Amino acid sequence: MTIVTDAKNGKITEEMKVVAANEGKDPEFIRRGIAAGRIVIPMTPYRDIKLCGIGEGLRTKVNASIGSSSDIVDDEAEVAKAKAAEAAGADTLMELGTGGDFLGIRKKVCDAISLSVGSVPLYQAFITAAKRDGAIVHMTEDDLWNATEEQAKLGTNFMAIHTGINNIVLDRLKAHGRYGGLCSRGGAFMSTWMLHNEKENPLYEDFDYLCEILKEHEVTLSTGNGMRAGAIHDATDRAQIQELIINSECAQKAHDNYDLQVIVEGPGHVPLDEVEMNVKLMKSMSNGKPFYMLGPLVSDIGAGRDHVVTAIGAATSAAAGCDFLCYVTPAEHLALPNIDDVIEGVKTSKIAAHVGDMVKNKESRDLDLAMGRARRDLDWEKMYGLCLDPELARSIRDSRAPGDDDACTMCGDFCALKIVNKSYNLAK
Repeated sequence: MTIVTDAKNGKITEEMKVVAANEGKDPEFIRRGIAAGRIVIPMTPYRDIKLCGIGEGLRTKVNASIGSSSDIVDDEAEVAKAKAAEAAGADTLMELGTGGDFLGIRKKVCDAISLSVGSVPLYQAFITAAKRDGAIVHMTEDDLWNATEEQAKLGTNFMAIHTGINNIVLDRLKAHGRYGGLCSRGGAFMSTWMLHNEKENPLYEDFDYLCEILKEHEVTLSTGNGMRAGAIHDATDRAQIQELIINSECAQKAHDNYDLQVIVEGPGHVPLDEVEMNVKLMKSMSNGKPFYMLGPLVSDIGAGRDHVVTAIGAATSAAAGCDFLCYVTPAEHLALPNIDDVIEGVKTSKIAAHVGDMVKNKESRDLDLAMGRARRDLDWEKMYGLCLDPELARSIRDSRAPGDDDACTMCGDFCALKIVNKSYNLAK
């Protein structure tokens, strides 16, 4: 029995009620969305979490990704980053470590926060094989299944699993080529394994077995985007679309036959004029499944400020109907993110999500209306309270304290709002 089974049977669960209250929706709306596969609530029987609804008609959610690397392994730093992401307003967290003790670090992260935690079991399977046998191509199918089950038992709520990479997809990739190569670690691992061993992807070939594991542990399936382009000139190419077709078919099968909750992942580097098209194409192909956009970055020259580049693409994605955004930090393409990078990435993507929600749901503009009135009235405390980052806003103003408490040092004595407020009343 899963929450999808309950939803299909007409039962409104406590989880549905909590999400409905958080979103200002009727519980029946949430139930119908889950039954139809358009809404998910990542869950786990292994730990208590802060429930988060993702999907059609709900606020756009933001995921923060952390994780050790082969160069930097620091358990406590990863835990600190996880806590910082939650405090900064992340809705979910993905722990994507590729260095050190996979399960040990992830357990510490899961124990330290209340957010839903996602993972990519494939990383553990391939790196374990490389350490054991000398190369990733020696991974066995059992390595994949064991990693998936082990991570599920830690309380991992959702997993990015590369179900859509099959031999047809690889034929498309090889025939078409890429300017910027392949930037998905999962895609790189699995495609290399398939080519070397001349085998089909086990996650695709044995998809039914995968679904049985996920159902047993109530894990939400996020169909991984293994053909994710690393350059905007490769966006929306044949390999990406072929993988989308396979992932959409797998998503439907998982929901219809196994009552699994499913998210469909999208591309990462996409030029601005193709963002809306990608969102609508993926929504159409997947029958409205919750759509998870990785970024997207709309330019390839913003290294050091890629969180800003992503905010442009993320706001456009959310406005077009994307449900779930993966943040990007200033360290993208350059280094393993530190705590400051994580905080900056979360807050920047939260702004982008809100901007998108202002298009999808006009009620989301109420906060901006309240801010407009507070600014008109020069009510600084109210303004701080309405900010995404009140501490930052207050610290900036205090660092350049005005002579007139009513104004700021940009306009000083010639503040337009102060002048108008003295002359006539524009209150509305």
